[in-house]
Amino acid sequence: MIIYLHGFNSSPHSFKATYLQQYLMKRGMADQYVCPALPTRADEAIALVEAGMAKNQGAQFTFVGSSLGGFYATWLAEKHTANAVLINPAITPHLGLRDYLGTQQNFHSGEQYELTEAHLAEWEKCYATAITPSRYLLLVETGDEVLDYREAVTRYKGARQVVVQGGDHSLQSFPEHVPLILKFAGLQCHQKS
Repeated sequence: MIIYLHGFNSSPHSFKATYLQQYLMKRGMADQYVCPALPTRADEAIALVEAGMAKNQGAQFTFVGSSLGGFYATWLAEKHTANAVLINPAITPHLGLRDYLGTQQNFHSGEQYELTEAHLAEWEKCYATAITPSRYLLLVETGDEVLDYREAVTRYKGARQVVVQGGDHSLQSFPEHVPLILKFAGLQCHQKS
């Protein structure tokens, strides 16, 4: 089962989340995909994901995390001995998002909230100090205007890595990587007739 974790101020309505969902639906695998709307606080986001996992005991989970979702995916993969696909992942949001303290707005819902020091503290608690490279598939584009892709390449050294020249933080090449993502997750797709 794939658990897609969206990025900062994003939602299950992001392009990548909906593309992956539709891709699986067309192949009769909609029940192998979930994408929760993550709360803005790390503790609440992790608790929500883990509650969903508990409802699907016995399933083999692969996290697919974009940006801040990649940060969460790393924490969850290490905690639950699972695999994770990381898409232009945030490495240290507790440092990188400090400049964004104050009023924030979700890109899709328009919901506003205050980004506070408490958010940063919770992200810092969720930083996985040690990672197991074999658990990860890293997908980055060198043109990422938000995060330095080289930090992810360094952090996930030894993991399977796909580094695409150009692009941006949204990972423009995402659709072409979906078959690889599903193979990494151990899912066999068959086109519905």
